[in-house]
Amino acid sequence: MKQAVASAAKGWMRIGSRFLPFADAATKELPLGRLMRLSLFQVSVGASIVLLNGTLNRVMIVELGVSTLLVSLMVSLPLLVAPFRVLIGFKSDNHRSVLGWRRVPYIWMGTLLQFGGYAIMPFALLVLSGQGAYPAVYGQIGAALAFLMVGAGLHTTQTAGLALATDLAPEESRPRVVAFLYVMLLIGMVGSAMIFSELLTDFSEMKLIQVIQGVAVAQFALNVIALWKQEARNPSLTSAKGERPKFAQAWSQFRLSGGSTRMLVAVGLGTLAFSMQDILLEPYGAEVLHLTVGQTTALTAFFALGTLAGFGIAARALGRRADPYRLAGFGALAGVFAFAIVLFAAPVQSALLFRIGTALVGFGGGLFAAGTLTAAMALAKDGQSGLALGAWSAVQATAAGGGIALGGGIRDLVSSLASNGMFGSTLASPSTGYSAVYQIEIVLLFATLVAIGPLVRKARGSSSQPSPRFGLAEFPG
Repeated sequence: MKQAVASAAKGWMRIGSRFLPFADAATKELPLGRLMRLSLFQVSVGASIVLLNGTLNRVMIVELGVSTLLVSLMVSLPLLVAPFRVLIGFKSDNHRSVLGWRRVPYIWMGTLLQFGGYAIMPFALLVLSGQGAYPAVYGQIGAALAFLMVGAGLHTTQTAGLALATDLAPEESRPRVVAFLYVMLLIGMVGSAMIFSELLTDFSEMKLIQVIQGVAVAQFALNVIALWKQEARNPSLTSAKGERPKFAQAWSQFRLSGGSTRMLVAVGLGTLAFSMQDILLEPYGAEVLHLTVGQTTALTAFFALGTLAGFGIAARALGRRADPYRLAGFGALAGVFAFAIVLFAAPVQSALLFRIGTALVGFGGGLFAAGTLTAAMALAKDGQSGLALGAWSAVQATAAGGGIALGGGIRDLVSSLASNGMFGSTLASPSTGYSAVYQIEIVLLFATLVAIGPLVRKARGSSSQPSPRFGLAEFPG
């Protein structure tokens, strides 16, 4: 019996690196089982993102009757913490502790912040909606505090968690490991969205409280499991007697490490371009192409499949030592064609064309994210992975939030002007506001290509230095 089990295990290992997704992200230092356990913190982050930006957004406006302006302000509060991710990464790089941990204290702190925010959130929302015995202003204060705590905990956990994964993985497999963690984030978002949808089918205040409290317990448990025996204690590395660089000094070194400023500008422009449509695709399909609720909901699947395909092609290309900047440029170029297709879907009234464009938007975004993330990791020097990942994450998260806000605001403004006849009778249609946003996104993507261009030429000139591998073995798609 033991021989049969051993033979089966050996056979599974032989086919693993060829047919199993992400098998080549595992190494002797970071086996696949340990890597999958570590990735659970990304699953918890994905659940938090869906709850904050999706489920609660709709519940507060529709079921609880909270004003849209107040909801948008609440949902945007976590973005206030996003720019500080670079500081969080730097602090975790240089943390001083007698216990010998650098990343664990920050992940634990972020977990507790999220748990505390979720503990007060459901009751604050009920008071905010005017259904409690206390004035609604108490609910506003409590809800703002809850959203801010969850946002701060989410950003702290993710930044320190990605840095920990980078520390544990050998240098040649680090990009693949971080890519795996970002795909797990996507899986966590899709899975939690399906669960929340099922649990809140018959909405009630008690169910809302149970769902939020369930997320609090689940994220706490997932993060504890993810952290268990991951980071080895190294008191000499975290000793208070060691020299601790100042943030300005570390940032200056990172900035001078080769194109980092231009790279971050490209990340900001590209993310802004890909994010402005986040809350517009489904309304565009409903209002302009007259799709049903089920048909617009299915757009999320097309977008997710396109993103996974983008990561898959990035895996193969970077696994063959492709230039990450060039790959990011191809992602931006794919986005130009994607938004052009989405624009042309309106005059021809083609739902098929719209679905193809939606999938291509996800595909271009996946390529762009994979390329810029790999480039950012290549800039990390002397154990400063937290600073490098924090800088990329800070720019990416801030630009994504700003893009969502700008996209909705520009669409409303242009639509209002068009409906009042400011652009003539020809453009007085529902598609005008959406088209303006998509055209701005195309312009921003061209600006992204301008920012990336010199980096591609520079990388070509120093091609003697191999770029870090990013490949995911036989990634589906």
